[in-house]
Amino acid sequence: MRRLEKKLFAITDEIDRLRETVRQTEEEWYVLQHLDDDAQRDAAVGGPIDRDDARQTARDVARFQQLITELRRRLTHLEAKRVDLLNRLGSTG
Repeated sequence: MRRLEKKLFAITDEIDRLRETVRQTEEEWYVLQHLDDDAQRDAAVGGPIDRDDARQTARDVARFQQLITELRRRLTHLEAKRVDLLNRLGSTG
């Protein structure tokens, strides 16, 4: 197997792993959003502990959103690299 093909297989495997990581992270993010909604409601009628919890869940939601954005950016980069390798592989035929 040529070096180019090995790179292509490695990138394809990494893309698959990254897609699964994005999926799992998005699921966790959805759960955190629901927890944050509840925490924000509790903070509106509760005391200082409820407000602290609400701030923490809001930070968690933002942190996961940043993580998802970074994972998607990495995925886009790898997909572009994969297309480039496919084009190079096709031109060397």
